Amino acid sequence: MAKAKSVYRCTDCGAESPKWVGQCPDCGQWNTLIEGVAAPAAGKGGRAGRLTGFAGVAGGAEVKSLADVAPDHEVRIASGLGELDRVLGGGLVLGSVVLIGGDPGVGKSTLLLQTVATLSAQLPCLYVTGEESLEQVSLRANRMQVNGGALRLLAETQVEQVIAHAAHERPRVMVIDSIQTIYTDVLQSAPGSVAQVRESAAQLVRYAKATGTALFLVGHVTKEGTLAGPRVLEHMVDTVLYFEGDMGTPYRVVRAIKNRFGAVNELGVFAMHDRGLKEVSNPSAIFLSRHEQEVPGSVVMVTREGTRPLLVEVQALVAESHISNPRRVTVGLDHNRLSMLLAVLQRHAGIAMYDQDVFVNVVGGVRITETGADLPTVLAALSSLRNKPLPSALVVFGEVGLAGEIRPVQGGLDRLREAAKHGFKRAIIPAANAPKKPLADIEVVAVKRLEDAIEAM
Repeated sequence: MAKAKSVYRCTDCGAESPKWVGQCPDCGQWNTLIEGVAAPAAGKGGRAGRLTGFAGVAGGAEVKSLADVAPDHEVRIASGLGELDRVLGGGLVLGSVVLIGGDPGVGKSTLLLQTVATLSAQLPCLYVTGEESLEQVSLRANRMQVNGGALRLLAETQVEQVIAHAAHERPRVMVIDSIQTIYTDVLQSAPGSVAQVRESAAQLVRYAKATGTALFLVGHVTKEGTLAGPRVLEHMVDTVLYFEGDMGTPYRVVRAIKNRFGAVNELGVFAMHDRGLKEVSNPSAIFLSRHEQEVPGSVVMVTREGTRPLLVEVQALVAESHISNPRRVTVGLDHNRLSMLLAVLQRHAGIAMYDQDVFVNVVGGVRITETGADLPTVLAALSSLRNKPLPSALVVFGEVGLAGEIRPVQGGLDRLREAAKHGFKRAIIPAANAPKKPLADIEVVAVKRLEDAIEAM
């Protein structure tokens, strides 16, 4: 078989060039030519030949009506880690491709080694390592005391060799650690480049779909915390997971950003120990600080990650600023949203913080992306500014609009039940989220505007 040729394509206009040049000869853009595999020319009677006439369609897929297509129920396999199954949508689907990214040392390899070691007892599994030797993987497994005697290991970085070994071993679950180390001889660029990552991942995805193999791809992240390499890599896979966690704490969070087989933005919580990762059955407990006495600037909110309500503590510190441009610092929240909320507080409640430094932190290292944290952030900042603590049995959630209204959030009743289960007695929530019937264990204060919420404090 003749070796495939490489070609350089412009990412802006799609023009092709046999060699790399700094400026695209068609559109004139600079540094837009990326190496790729040249498409084979269609021979006589090939695809190009079949498209010249319209007498009929020779071969190819068959067009069907939606009513004639029976939805097949996907077969899910328990991974042995309930929190990972939750993030995956109920278990691992054979033939699916999962991309997991995270900071170096956060525990990606540990998580996947635990998973495939457990699955190897019932399914043939193959762990392909491109960053470590087989001895290093064995040492980690012994340290974690995992029972993976049937797990097959392979140290290889060439994608053609990996697929050849996989075709011989026929695994049902395969791990590639990591995709940035895999390369193909078709391209001349170095491993880890955009072209190499894209082409290697494409070959592995085709193999997984053709054989029904569940495939895990480990990806590196950039300084901004996003997956390194081309964005097309996220479109090629079925599920994208982010493994997050502060290195100073033992807790790790797995978040689903994309999932074709389940809900997105699901959350799985683990604790890192000397024997690997352990599931956290009650994650709300680790994100709450049990103060001996009530302190200013601390508010407990109920966020919603996928289908799970989660209690977290939002802390704010407001201090007099000695610089012309006061600082607005957030950890776990959107920085721009904090500035907007402070402007709404000044406009509709008459409380100005233009000469104050405002620091907001979400306890436990969790990152909140939903708008239900608006009202807790405002009340925590106001509590710190006035140096007046809020009751420890109070829970708050709600979105704050630019007009000063308190807007509802999704899953209000589930949030209230989660708060009542943890012993909270009072809740300040949007009026639209108020339950139709009073709850027995918690007092609900429904507010429509920001002024009403401040008065309810």
